[in-house]
Amino acid sequence: MMDWNNSLSRQVAGLPRSGIREFFDLVIGSKGIISLGVGEPDFVTPWNIREAAIFSLEKGHTTYTSNYGLESLRRAIAVYVRDFFHVEYDPLCEILPTVGVSQAIDLALRCLLNPGDEVLYHEPGYVSYAPTVALTYAVARPVETSIDDLFALSPEKLEAAITPKTKVLMLNFPTNPTGSIAPRETLEKIAEICKKHDIFVLTDEIYSELRYDGVPHTSIASLPGMKERTLLLHGFSKAFAMTGMRLGYACGPRELIDMMVKIHSYTMICPSITSQEAGIEALQHGRQAMEEMRDSYHVRRDYIVGRFNDMGMDCHLPGGAFYTFPSVKRFGLSSREFSLRLLKEEKVAAVPGTAFGACGEGYLRCCYATSYDLLEQACDKMARFCDHLSAP
Repeated sequence: MMDWNNSLSRQVAGLPRSGIREFFDLVIGSKGIISLGVGEPDFVTPWNIREAAIFSLEKGHTTYTSNYGLESLRRAIAVYVRDFFHVEYDPLCEILPTVGVSQAIDLALRCLLNPGDEVLYHEPGYVSYAPTVALTYAVARPVETSIDDLFALSPEKLEAAITPKTKVLMLNFPTNPTGSIAPRETLEKIAEICKKHDIFVLTDEIYSELRYDGVPHTSIASLPGMKERTLLLHGFSKAFAMTGMRLGYACGPRELIDMMVKIHSYTMICPSITSQEAGIEALQHGRQAMEEMRDSYHVRRDYIVGRFNDMGMDCHLPGGAFYTFPSVKRFGLSSREFSLRLLKEEKVAAVPGTAFGACGEGYLRCCYATSYDLLEQACDKMARFCDHLSAP
């Protein structure tokens, strides 16, 4: 009989299960549940983008592309990034299309880290960051954020967390799970700290188009002296509702992109050519549909935050993404207990804040990328649940 205890990788066996997946295993097969959990647009990919994918297939474009991806896509990315992020990259050697942003993160960390190196990231944070660092045999170290700073990263806390082993800082603004944003002045301070301590930055800006404060998005890569020490990660899943097409990209120094392509060529080869050709259409002609989706999220955000505060679930107004992070501390239950009871008693699914780090205790992540009618129903059920918990 196979001895699996000695046959499997200890590094992988030691990884925790995704807090999101673990919770939603409980939902599978259940009927009548309203989910505020999955971080995915409820919109179908806009027709012109789907049509580009269909036309690509009709033309018989079903081959591999270069490991660097289609040059036409890279040129379209370069134009989009220049106009939106205000950073210029050479499409021939500083841009790499990937299978979602997740693959770009994996490639970059494997190229940057050696065993024992340390990576700082802000928490509550996306569930994949720390495990992806662990798979490189490096060490992920969270820097806690709090409601006092609207869950933005404090430059002072960041600098206090730096050690001689710190090599990389991972940023994600707007943030999953809190929807927090980083003001330009905060990013400027973080940039100075990174230059002072010679730290490289991975900035995951997948939600950058989904901001609701009217302030233009600032990428840390656009700040003086930061382009050379930053990898800008972006993609199509959130703003263009293209999650299933699995297309992202990395923009950064040629030396790092060349290393990433080396691994990419052995493991993934290239993203789907169908997705790449759809991506070109999204970048060139997808802005109107993207803005319409963003405006719909904006209305939903205002509604759900107002309802949560009326329920006594204190909730800040997130500046971006499509997540809220309401507090459940006043009800005397842990985040997990609250979520499980809400699911069982009212059939509303939300993710415990602890799925995103220990400092998420006392909060829920609720995604409002679902229809307005379902949001109303979910809020009515949650209000009834909160009234029940508050009753003497």
